[in-house]
Amino acid sequence: MKDNKTRLLLNGKKAGLKEVRDAIAAVRQSYPELEVRVTYEAGDIQRLLREAIAEGVGRIIAGGGDGTVNEVADAWINFANDEDSQYELEVGIFPLGTANDFARACDIPLDLTEALTLAVSGNSVAVDVGKANERYFINVASGGFGAEVTVDTPVELKNFLGGGAYTLTGLVKAVGFTPYTGTLTTQKGSFPGAMIVGAICNGRQAGGGQVLAPQAVINDGLLDVMMIANFAAENLAQVIREIKNLSPEGEFATLIQEPWVEIESEQKIIPFNLDGEPYRAKKIRFEALPSAIKLVLPESCPLLG
Repeated sequence: MKDNKTRLLLNGKKAGLKEVRDAIAAVRQSYPELEVRVTYEAGDIQRLLREAIAEGVGRIIAGGGDGTVNEVADAWINFANDEDSQYELEVGIFPLGTANDFARACDIPLDLTEALTLAVSGNSVAVDVGKANERYFINVASGGFGAEVTVDTPVELKNFLGGGAYTLTGLVKAVGFTPYTGTLTTQKGSFPGAMIVGAICNGRQAGGGQVLAPQAVINDGLLDVMMIANFAAENLAQVIREIKNLSPEGEFATLIQEPWVEIESEQKIIPFNLDGEPYRAKKIRFEALPSAIKLVLPESCPLLG
């Protein structure tokens, strides 16, 4: 049976930070029932979430970066699938990452005391979760060249990615990148081609503030799919224009909205990052799982339709 307990699942790397402890102490003055559990090793989030549910905790707070939010969402979906339970869990966010892309896009306060107060006392709303084969993500699954840079490239080259569209040609040459040739399938049909960058978006931004799907909302049952096709150097100006004005009609940079999409590579495994967590496969089916999790969000959240 669920009760009104609230439990913070805190990334162990953040547990000793003075500003984190100060925020928890400040919030406990008004909400003394706030409990804290600290992670130590891989798998702790799943274990701690299941323990909390077994003890009737009604609200879990993910204390960490986008990866921690991903772990909590993944653990919750797996629990719901395994147990076929009618349990209603609410999830808040205590943003402690470097980028906090999802929290920023949701307009969750970056002041730690304000963020934790919202996570403890705010209202929840049912939102979508993205699925990639048997894995889950709540923000963005980025793939192709961007993911390959993140996984395989030294930090000096990673930093170039922050420059956006103007650096694509130079980056491709710098790492000797070969586009991914394959097929994109949606409910409208199958489309073969060669991809440099792809992003399957539930949220709007990733990579430290790069907006990939400016109109995405997290409760519409749709994924915003942004793709950049292979292009020649002489097409760079057009690519830049299309990135700035993303639409389904772009020749090189396109943005479509679909409930599901499949990507299959003809030649090599495609690297993806699911909320920053690496994932590789030759064929991936992405789909939106409508109203799969109840998130505590501010009333001002721009990602709600």
